[in-house]
Amino acid sequence: MPLHHPKSNDQKIVVIIGGGFAGLNAAKSLANKKQVHVVLIDQRNHHLFQPLLYQVATAGLNPSDIAVPIRAEFSKADNVEIHMGRVDSVDLEQKIVISAEQELHYDYLIVATGAQHSYFGNPEWEDHAPGLKTVEQATEIRRRILQAFEDAENETDAEKQKALLNFVIVGAGPTGVELAGAIADIARTVLVKDFNHINPADARVLLVEAGPKILSSFNEKLCSRAMRDLQEMGVEVRISSRVENINENGVIIAGEFIPSRSVFWAAGVQASRMKFAPEVAKDRAGRVIVQKDFSIENFAHTFVIGDMAHFEISPNKLLPGLAPAAMQAGKFVGNMVLQSIEGQVRSSFKYLDKGQMATIGKRRAIAEYGSLRMKGVIAWLAWLFVHVLYLIGFRNRLSVITEWTWSYIFSKRGSRLITSRDWKLKN
Repeated sequence: MPLHHPKSNDQKIVVIIGGGFAGLNAAKSLANKKQVHVVLIDQRNHHLFQPLLYQVATAGLNPSDIAVPIRAEFSKADNVEIHMGRVDSVDLEQKIVISAEQELHYDYLIVATGAQHSYFGNPEWEDHAPGLKTVEQATEIRRRILQAFEDAENETDAEKQKALLNFVIVGAGPTGVELAGAIADIARTVLVKDFNHINPADARVLLVEAGPKILSSFNEKLCSRAMRDLQEMGVEVRISSRVENINENGVIIAGEFIPSRSVFWAAGVQASRMKFAPEVAKDRAGRVIVQKDFSIENFAHTFVIGDMAHFEISPNKLLPGLAPAAMQAGKFVGNMVLQSIEGQVRSSFKYLDKGQMATIGKRRAIAEYGSLRMKGVIAWLAWLFVHVLYLIGFRNRLSVITEWTWSYIFSKRGSRLITSRDWKLKN
């Protein structure tokens, strides 16, 4: 991971770890600023629009529709260099980022490595119930969904065929609800005429939530509307039901075994693991507790933003793990770096709540912004508009609009590819 030398000795080196919404926007706010030389490090070469990842998982979009090469975003920024790699730890006192390749010194550090799934002490469940955070996970879920219908078509045993058409989604937040609704939709409107020996509409889609309601962060009336929409689409919703075990044969929910090879995880999350020396204060989910400017206490030159930060916007209320919040934090911290270099007093971050929304299916969604609440077709159209607006790149926006229009008019999904992880040709 060789560092290109800054053009001027006066330039401060700013290292950003993570190219998600938070890290990318921090880098953009520092691009072409003569005071800094920016090094952005990410394990992947692309920025991913995670809110639409479930569309890739359910064959609605291609991965390239919701991802953009990070380098392409900074091709005109001479002071930004991109490195694909993994950071193992950070020495806060010496201001050193440590990777497998080398040690990198910095003047300012922005950590934005995001979050990963938490299986609540049962990591072995991941093999049988993949989560939905990366392109690789999305294409694996797509493979399992489509393969289940193909295997059911070939199965002659009625009970085994029925089990193959059981789809279980664990966790009824926005991702779980959107995934359940999309699976029910493709089973009943897209695949329904494509098979000879099975009726895809007979697929059982089960959404399981340990809490007392789905979409717990939404208004009660909107939650009720979402529940009704899911049930009308054929999704079986179980609340106050805890998953007790998951294996290759199925899942045990509140003592009941449900046979399934298609179990998908949309429940708990935890901050990505990052070693700090000395150790820093973290909450139970592994998020770093930060100050009002996102800096770490006693280390004013190091910031933590995005899903990895524990930031209180009010007593007992954390900054939500939403894309708009991460984008705002990234821009804010970028400006804080510049203000610090100029010797200005830092300000406190003020979150602008842009509301939240979730889609349940075609023409079905809920949205709220302050006291404004929407549901049904209006909320669905608002959801479409907002997600296209936030996509990076004209080509991606055009591609997504085209795919969605095709899917809406003809009830077709063009990304129904079953891909194998084995790339070798066999005799």
